[in-house]
Amino acid sequence: MSDLKPVEIVKELDKYIIGQNQAKRSVAIALRNRWRRRRAPDELKDEIAPKNIILIGPTGVGKTEIARRLSRMTDSPFYKVEASKFTEVGYVGRDVESMIRDLVELTVNALKVREQEAVREKAQAIAEERMLDLLLPSRQPSQGSLESPPDAMALPSTPAADTQEKLRALLRNGKLDERYVDMDVAERSMPTVEVFSNVGMEELGINFKDMFGGLFPKATKKRKIKVADAMKLLAEEEAQRLVDMDRVVREAVEKVEQSGIIFLDEIDKIVGKNAGQGPDVSREGVQRDLLPIVEGSTVNTKYGPVKTDHILFIASGAFHAIKPSDLIPELQGRFPIRVELDSLSRQDFVRILTEPKNALILQYRELIRTEGVEVDFTPDAIERIAGIAVDVNSRTENIGARRLHTLMERLLDDILFDAPDMAPQKVTINGEFVDRKLKDIKDNEDLSRYIL
Repeated sequence: MSDLKPVEIVKELDKYIIGQNQAKRSVAIALRNRWRRRRAPDELKDEIAPKNIILIGPTGVGKTEIARRLSRMTDSPFYKVEASKFTEVGYVGRDVESMIRDLVELTVNALKVREQEAVREKAQAIAEERMLDLLLPSRQPSQGSLESPPDAMALPSTPAADTQEKLRALLRNGKLDERYVDMDVAERSMPTVEVFSNVGMEELGINFKDMFGGLFPKATKKRKIKVADAMKLLAEEEAQRLVDMDRVVREAVEKVEQSGIIFLDEIDKIVGKNAGQGPDVSREGVQRDLLPIVEGSTVNTKYGPVKTDHILFIASGAFHAIKPSDLIPELQGRFPIRVELDSLSRQDFVRILTEPKNALILQYRELIRTEGVEVDFTPDAIERIAGIAVDVNSRTENIGARRLHTLMERLLDDILFDAPDMAPQKVTINGEFVDRKLKDIKDNEDLSRYIL
């Protein structure tokens, strides 16, 4: 999926996001440029910087959804964070470098899980040998290591060997799943030490778990546990042993450096209208702290230094009260691509309700169907819902497509509550039903501000 053409990326996004073609084109081009850079001449690769993007538009028009769907369709390391979480160095709160550390941590964990899946079969075989040791203590203990893989040597035909093979067959067929075995299980509950600091502890090169793990033996306790559960624990333990974590870390750091994507949401919240006065004093400081990360710098993590030169940053914000030009000039220059997303029209709302693969009406229909009740929406009902959403958005706060969630909950409130006690039946939602349920709330502006 990471090698999709721009037109294919847009087509994938169209399955979930209505409209916003210019924004889709921009992110599709940015993603394809990663692919192009990898194939550029070696002497130019390091010179080609990513073209960062700012998505501008009111809430609920698809900014975050575009980022979320990008993360699912690409194999690139992806991390979404709200810019409002950060504070200037010297204030209590998260420092901007923590998003790079979080991205590396997520990537390492994802690659670790993938590697464990790759060795799952081998881990299962070793776990089987260890389980046979528990079930048949008199047999020669298995080392359970890579040097002596299971079944590496033919066992002599002895009564003990025959018993072992019978046990193996019973184990594989699930006949022993309900039997209990005594097993040493690692203690999971351990004292938690929390450190409050502006600077991530990774920068100090300290990994407390590793440090304490070396000082004290791993706490275990003997428990009676079912064979089926014991096999899962043993297989998981062996899978972790088989994974080469040094290689996983190297690959993760390289992936982050070469194809990482960070989505900075609510970037407009770190722009103060009266910079230097009152509580906004730290906002411009956050921008200054962000600047070296976006420009390209080296961040220390517990997995080693990580360069941010080629990480793609996609920022988004509503920019109601301020403009992108209110960002500090240096940061503006690092986001050369700016795309304004359109406000949603009535027709857009109709399409959002019906067209995407995860369309809202489809979600509610399938939820209620689990109770044996079929709900059918007529075209005029969908038009009425879309019309009310546009009307309420125009008279109160414009929260975009999120208004539809509120309307649908209010509209189907009785059915959602009574469905477990209703006989299997088909309920038709038409325009008249929508008017009856929502008209009074919609027409009373004070009430609609609280309820819709």
